[in-house]
Amino acid sequence: MSHAVLNGVLLLLMLLTGSEGSWEQWWTYSGISGPQFWGLLNMNWNMCDKGRRQSPINIEPNKLVYDPHLRHVHVDKHRIDGYLYNKGQSVIFRVDPAMTTHVNITGGPLVYKYRFEELYVHFGEHDNVGSEHQINGNAFPAELQLYGFNADLYPNMSEAQQNSNGIVGVSVMIQIGQSGNDEFRILSSGFNKIVYRGDRSAVKHISLAGLLPLTQHYMTYDGSTTHPGCWETTTWLLMNKPIYITKQELLALRQLYQGDRTLPKTKMANNFRPVKALHHRTVRTNIDFTTDNRQKDCPSMHREMFYAARKWKL
Repeated sequence: MSHAVLNGVLLLLMLLTGSEGSWEQWWTYSGISGPQFWGLLNMNWNMCDKGRRQSPINIEPNKLVYDPHLRHVHVDKHRIDGYLYNKGQSVIFRVDPAMTTHVNITGGPLVYKYRFEELYVHFGEHDNVGSEHQINGNAFPAELQLYGFNADLYPNMSEAQQNSNGIVGVSVMIQIGQSGNDEFRILSSGFNKIVYRGDRSAVKHISLAGLLPLTQHYMTYDGSTTHPGCWETTTWLLMNKPIYITKQELLALRQLYQGDRTLPKTKMANNFRPVKALHHRTVRTNIDFTTDNRQKDCPSMHREMFYAARKWKL
């Protein structure tokens, strides 16, 4: 479908529904405004179609490259306030702009200090799909993505995402468990308040560090944001262990709608972008596969996450 034809179809939809919104309102995860058409929706999003460092990707454990120089990742532990939004395409948590205390992400492969800006929740309709990143072709029921911008070089996310070393993305896979995660519970308590697009709910005193699994091991690669405009300025960190949420919390996510109260449309579930080709990129890790420590106290992506994913298909 050509750029002109697609724009014409979407313009007709806008006229029929009375919407005066921007193109940002119209991208989705399926249909004529889905991932395969993002690059046509807006000329500023052409990397979605033409880029060769796109995200998400499928992690192949046997192709990981051990890098002994990778440091531990540090996320500031202090608590912050913010708002949980139903944006139609995703659930997003954004820090309250009135906050004077910032959460910074440093260490790992990062040379600069990155300031947390927003968190995305991706999830599936069924337990065997939902995460954007995959492990050996297997997906998890959901994935958290924490985005921060390079506060050393740029004033805000808008400028950082279009420039070199602009963004960090921290990926946390989500598995189903009995007790769940205390900090995720703070987020999930607001899900029933953001059922429809445009809904917002306040979130108080949440620790982003508490949303991370108890591990210092991760994978890292150069990629892009997984939403338009797919900016290839993102350094990705994929934590080696998942966090756990309850079935009830996942069910609450699956009750959210893409549309507003007057036109709910369909459920938000399956809001994940398909994996993209690696194109000769290297995925590095601080997991030393060659030492005995791996067998004792370092459950790797292959040993833990791969088999956690596989069990859903049994």
